[in-house]
Amino acid sequence: MAESSQIQADTILYNGVIWRGLDDGTTEALAIWGNKVLAAGSNDEVLSLKGERTKLIDLQGQFATPGLNDAHLHLISIGLTLNWIDATPAAAPTLDSLLQAIKEQAAQTPPGTWIRARGYDQTKLDVGRHPHKSELDAVAPEHPVMVTRACGHVSIFNTAAFNLAGIDEATTVPEGGLLEQKNGVLTGMVAETAQGLVRAAIPKATTEEMIDAIDAAGNMLLSYGITSVMDAAVGMLSGFDEIRAYNLAKLRGKLPVRAWLVLLGDPGVSIVPQCHEAGLVSGVGDDMLTIGAVKLFLDGSAGGRTAWMTKPYLGDDNTTGVQILSDAELEALVLDAHGKGYQLACHAIGDAAIEQLITAYEKALAAMPDADRRHRIEHCGFSTDAQHQRMVKAGIYPCPQQVFIYDFGDAYIKVLGEERAIPSYPLKTWKELGFKPATGSDSPVCHPNPFPNIYSMLTRKTGKGTVMDAREQVTIEEALQVYTEYGAFSQKLENVKGKLVPGQVADIAVFSRNMLTATPEEILNDTQCNLTIRGGEVVFAREAQQ
Repeated sequence: MAESSQIQADTILYNGVIWRGLDDGTTEALAIWGNKVLAAGSNDEVLSLKGERTKLIDLQGQFATPGLNDAHLHLISIGLTLNWIDATPAAAPTLDSLLQAIKEQAAQTPPGTWIRARGYDQTKLDVGRHPHKSELDAVAPEHPVMVTRACGHVSIFNTAAFNLAGIDEATTVPEGGLLEQKNGVLTGMVAETAQGLVRAAIPKATTEEMIDAIDAAGNMLLSYGITSVMDAAVGMLSGFDEIRAYNLAKLRGKLPVRAWLVLLGDPGVSIVPQCHEAGLVSGVGDDMLTIGAVKLFLDGSAGGRTAWMTKPYLGDDNTTGVQILSDAELEALVLDAHGKGYQLACHAIGDAAIEQLITAYEKALAAMPDADRRHRIEHCGFSTDAQHQRMVKAGIYPCPQQVFIYDFGDAYIKVLGEERAIPSYPLKTWKELGFKPATGSDSPVCHPNPFPNIYSMLTRKTGKGTVMDAREQVTIEEALQVYTEYGAFSQKLENVKGKLVPGQVADIAVFSRNMLTATPEEILNDTQCNLTIRGGEVVFAREAQQ
């Protein structure tokens, strides 16, 4: 234990199994001074730092880890969608059940008010297809309706929504988008950039609504032991006002989790010029709120058949997905952000999109070398061995969401076939190549509950039990490292958080079960977070723990 003479701990956690990090093992006790870890060791060693005012927390044998870091989600969107209709397969397994939920809300909502639902997956619906505009019209003829697929890259709108937005069969489709028609009639399906045409008719969230959303979503995350997040597209909902909302939330004590903000940089909606003018570049901020990277969308989602692949999806339409940006446009945007000092964290799922992004990163790094910029590929689901070698050489990092295997693995097989789907999101391969891949939920795409994510890392099993390449399984210690230390590394904050070692912030999650000895099924089905500490302060406690 480190020498700490003359210093008395503010808080001591003792009588537990405290996992401090992969290289640091477990200890019985931990001392906190201010907002940081002071020392760790046996109960006797650490209790020697007790003073008159030291707060003692008896873990009663419980298991503790560094606070979890969800390295890719959408915090404001989580909060705003808490009151939407739950269209996930668990809540609405059939099309009729989804339509009934919309009908019931329409009956209770004034005509003309937007009805929104999120979370359906057409591959899991009983009908095996997307809802149709006419079906939404039948249950809510007087309300504009938006039903968003789990991935967020595809939405179904009804006639009232199209009318509000001035959309019809003659509307010009923006590049990188889709307004699906069959037999010359809109089906209601809108994908990628075209979603903005319809969503423009939805009233934007106010600053106060976003502050409340940050607070509500952050507190929910604390209940799962998540103390740090990356917000993956700040500006997507309300532009630069989201930066204002985050700062006001922090000022008012309504920012429950540490937030690393990734700025939307897509053409026409980018907030990067305003942020750069205000001096908000990568690394600006403090340990609660930091400007992170710049985000560009290169393609869509695999399950939605919009991720950009080099080979067609299964089926008869011969589609390879959606390419959102031309090579020249992407390379100019990447070079501009790179030149302004930003880290980049761009969305690329299909192998064609990943190829396009690696090339753009390589050119920017060649023009302005930076050995530790850590440009990221968000998702990076269907990368190839050759691409991995180029990423290693250039210092480019994959930032995946392993819970996609659990939630969407069977959908990948259905739309791509086993040969391409099974090896996707190759976590162990990435670790062995030295990438330090983080993990996240992409919530509200997937639920931020960390246990399905950990389960998928340990087993590579989908929710249905399909094993997606057992060679990519990792140990529980490795999975926890991905959720903590690697999350911090992805944000260039590995010296600030991610491990329970002296000098790092005292972010701690206490769980009901020792995950080091539990089975994957016990972690998935029978584990919960009982206590969360952020910066040395208890910020969540289950009633039994209080």
